[in-house]
Amino acid sequence: MNFRKSSLAFAAALSLATATVGAQAEPVKNIVLVHGAWVDGSGWRAVYDILTKEGFNVSMVQEPETSFADDVSATKRILDLQNGPTLLVGHSYGGSVITEAGIHPKVVGLVYVAAHAPDVGEEEHTLGLKMPSVLGKTADAIEKTNDGFTYLRRDIFLKLFAPDIRKSDAEFAARSQVLAAGSVFSTPLTAAAWKTKPSWGIVADNDQIISPDLERFYYKRAGSKLTEIPGASHVVFQSHPKEVAAVITRAARQVLQQASR
Repeated sequence: MNFRKSSLAFAAALSLATATVGAQAEPVKNIVLVHGAWVDGSGWRAVYDILTKEGFNVSMVQEPETSFADDVSATKRILDLQNGPTLLVGHSYGGSVITEAGIHPKVVGLVYVAAHAPDVGEEEHTLGLKMPSVLGKTADAIEKTNDGFTYLRRDIFLKLFAPDIRKSDAEFAARSQVLAAGSVFSTPLTAAAWKTKPSWGIVADNDQIISPDLERFYYKRAGSKLTEIPGASHVVFQSHPKEVAAVITRAARQVLQQASR
């Protein structure tokens, strides 16, 4: 009788272990995309189309860009709506947002797309000064309103921010900028999700808004799986959507296995 009970217990444990391994082999189905400063979620459209055709449940966050705390809250609000494990993706300033918001319990992994990834107590403005980009060396590139909101000069937007997408699309994005509170770039982080969750990083090696060397520094420090896209500008997710979607898809297929190690 005891032998029979032991056999049944062993069989149950083996079945549970098999089921767990099987579950871990399944890709994450939920993907949340977070845009950067001065733009909105519509820029993700090409990546969104690819990912949804592959069967992913994709959501975009529309950050108000009124404060760093507001943008983190907007991201967590969308994460709350997800129905299970979620891969969180951020571009540019959105990388700072996902670094803080990524401690959300539904987030199982992070993908940085030409993005900032500060540590606790750091903020991207100071880090950018240490490894300046072309933008950082360009006088008067960033304009400011009387109430402290920022935007890029239209000519700079076309030349540095989005030089490798269709000109009409770049013109539209330049004229529809979401003005960002200047404080969003200098608010120190209180959490760094990359310390406890697996991450992937995409370097746009012709990025003139964030130094590619700074991107490499971030991803190396975080232990991210690195992908470099040659010749890509800051809007790599628009100019190279297939390559960016491929990294996100790969991360979605690998993240549960990596997180369980």
